[in-house]
Formats: sequence, structure tokens, C-alpha cells
Amino acid sequence: MTDRKKVVIIGGGITGLTAAYYLQKHARENELLLEVKLVEASHRVGGKMQTYVKDGFVIERGPDSFLERKESAGRLAREVGLGDKLVNNSTGKSYVLVKDRLHPIPGGAVMGIPTQISPFVTSGLFSWPGKFRAAGDFFLPPSKVAGDQSLGDFFRRRLGDEVVENLIEPLLSGIYAGDIDNMSLLSTFPQFYQTEQKYGSLILGTKKSTPAPKKQPAELAQAKKKGMFLTVTSGLQSFVDAIESKLESGSVIKGIRVDKVSKQKRGYRLRLSSGETLDADSILVAAPHEAALHMFADHEHIFTPFRDMPSTSVATIAMAFPESVIKEDIDGTGFVVSRNSDYTITACTWTHKKWPHTTPEGKVLLRLYVGRPGDEAIVDLSDDEIIQIALEDLNKIMEIQTQPDFAVVSRWKEAMPQYTVGHKQRIANLKRNLEEELPGVFVGGSSFEGVGLPDCIDQGEVAVEKILEYLQFNR
Repeated sequence: MTDRKKVVIIGGGITGLTAAYYLQKHARENELLLEVKLVEASHRVGGKMQTYVKDGFVIERGPDSFLERKESAGRLAREVGLGDKLVNNSTGKSYVLVKDRLHPIPGGAVMGIPTQISPFVTSGLFSWPGKFRAAGDFFLPPSKVAGDQSLGDFFRRRLGDEVVENLIEPLLSGIYAGDIDNMSLLSTFPQFYQTEQKYGSLILGTKKSTPAPKKQPAELAQAKKKGMFLTVTSGLQSFVDAIESKLESGSVIKGIRVDKVSKQKRGYRLRLSSGETLDADSILVAAPHEAALHMFADHEHIFTPFRDMPSTSVATIAMAFPESVIKEDIDGTGFVVSRNSDYTITACTWTHKKWPHTTPEGKVLLRLYVGRPGDEAIVDLSDDEIIQIALEDLNKIMEIQTQPDFAVVSRWKEAMPQYTVGHKQRIANLKRNLEEELPGVFVGGSSFEGVGLPDCIDQGEVAVEKILEYLQFNR
């Protein structure tokens, strides 16, 4: 093979960065004639991975960590030289706020599903009728729904409304900023459906399929405090910067949009907002689904099912205070808020406890979240208005009556794609149609098959394999 093959990656979030990094690495190590270009419409790469550093505080504007058990993110961080900066979160109690009271999440709960009877029975989160209704899970037959269903329908049927609204919904919707009564079970938590089908009871099945904690010798007691999440002590922005620094000079184009992708007799031509064009033998679309609809106007029908795919707007408010403002120290790392409570905030992380490296001695750092489906108008308010609303909510819970030393508001407008019922089938149809009509064009990123950092990195890695296979480089 003597022709140099050209790959263009559209979108410089973590999916696109991952694909660019591994494609260039593979080409370099195997001496392939492969040219990789990454085109990002904004003036920076990394998408939602942004860090604000001030006065010794390390404040994440977007995601703050990733699951350690999903190994791709940690592996990539080590590859780009950040292995010595990876740190686990500190563990502690997590709470649910229901009607002005913080309730500890019952011990043994897995994503809200009880696996230990005693903590669930003694919890003040649920009434006795709610607890008896949840016990119906032991006797109900598996779901007979053919195909997809909403998370809300699935969990309400098995455990009842009260457990869903006071525990499961705040936990699961916090991950996707979504409405669980519209969210796809098969695209978000298919393992719960599989557990129910295999064991009949969701509670018994989750208990049997969850590894029991290993007993540790006394000298390893400290290891029990190791959390399940990882982050980079210098901030996730430094993760982005490290990946970008490894990419070949001139291979990243920023501040320029892809306006149109046209199929040619051989390969594709991309028209850029600068008026220039790029030719490609293969393309990875790692941009949001809305952008894909615009770029592929000539093949709009392929992406049409995603035209009505909703995206939620959210905002975070990081607040720095002197340690003295905390009148009553709460043992824990944060709380989520039940929709049965009269609060605007949806969650709060006590960041100084969960991630001690983020906060100077003698200070506290709180990170609050606002915005959910049907309650997104707050994201459009001014910084001062958002901060004041968040402070009023915070004061009801923690009696913090002073203004913060400083606050950082981060808005994410229509940035949380919603995997509604049927999403998995729409993805399957999209991939099949691309293969048939636009061979060599692949998709990946948070609009498609997972919103967490490792999920997006996984999609980047899969895209690399698909592209190399299509270009006949990897066999």
C-alpha cells in the first residue's frame, strides 16, 4: 500500500482526542502512511473537561472524575504521563435530601437498589407502606416488555413509587441530568434488566451479582477508605492538555467548523467555515448529534431520528468559604435532592472532603448543581442570581449565612444528551445506514453510546479499530 490515507476527526472532546491520539500512535509504531486531522469548532479542545484554578483551589467546571473500574480513562492518563497525578476520592457517607432532612443512603444500596435488609428497613427515607411495596420485588415476575422501556417504568414496577422518587431517581438522574420516566433502560442501565430476567427479583439478583467486600487485615484498614473514582490532582484540564501535547504538530485545527460533508467518487470532502476544504478516506464524527445533522445535509435521513433527541441544560456553582462557616461538620461527601423536596439545587458535593487536594488548608469548597428537565430556566439567570438561589437552598440545610470568598458558575447549555426510550435501536439503525450509504464514516461521543469519560474514551478506541479495519491497516 503506497497511498497515504487521510482520516478527519470532527470534534475535539475526549472521544475525538482519544481517537486522534491512538490513531497517530498506531501509525507511528507501525510506520503506516496515515494522516490524521482533528477539527474542533471552538478555540479549545476537551469539551466539558475544564478546570479553574485560583488561590490554591482546583475547581472542575464539568466532570470531576471517572470510575476506576472502567480502565480506559486511567490507562490513557498514564499513557500521556499523568500516572503520578491520579488519585482516588475519599469515601464517606452520601445523603439524600427529602423534605428538609438529610438521610444517609442505606448501606448496601447499589444505585439505589437495596441489597441489605436491615439498613433499608431502618431508613427514614421511606414510609412503612413504601418499604412493604418495595418488598413486592421478591414476588413479582420478570418484565415481559419486548424491547426497550423507561427506567421509571421498570423501577416503579419492581420497587414502587416511593423508593424510586426518594432514592433511585435522585441518584440515576444525577448521572444523566434526565427524567427517568423518559430515559432508556437498555441504553443506560441494561444490567438491571438482565439481572431481573436472570434472577426474577432485582434485589436478590443485585445482591448475588455484587461482589462481597473482602475482609482486610488490620494493616490494610486504610485501604478501605479508597474510593471508586479517580481524578487528576492538577485538574482534568491538564489531562486534556497532556493528550493534545502528544498529537502531531499541525494536526489539530481549532476555531473552525465543518459546514458540510460531501461524498465523492473516492472518499469524502469536508467544507470548513474558513472556506477551505479537507479530503478524507474515513471520518469520525465525534461532535454532538445536532452538529451531525447540519454537516450531513445531503444524507439528512440518516441522522433524522436524532433531530428530536433532547439535551438538558445544567449549571454548577462552586463556592469557596473559610472553614469557620461550617457550624456543624457533617460526616460525608455530599447529597442528592429528591424531587419531593422544595429545592432548586439537585445535588451538592462537599468537594473539600471528597477531593482534599482541591482545597487549601482552612478552607471549604462546595459544588452545587442546578438544572433538570422541566426546570432549566435557572441556567439562563445571571451569575449573581444563580449564586443567591443556591445559597438560600444551602442555608436551609447547612446554615451557611455568609457570602462565599468567591464563586464560579459554569453553564452547560443543552449539553446533556438524553437517551430516551428506543435510543439503542436508533443507534443500531444509524450505524447500519452509515455502513451502507457512507462507508468509512463512524460516530462516537456523548450523544451516542455513553456520557461518562471512560464511555467516551471507549468509543474513541472502538472508532480507531473500525477506521483501521476499514482502511485495511490492521490486518
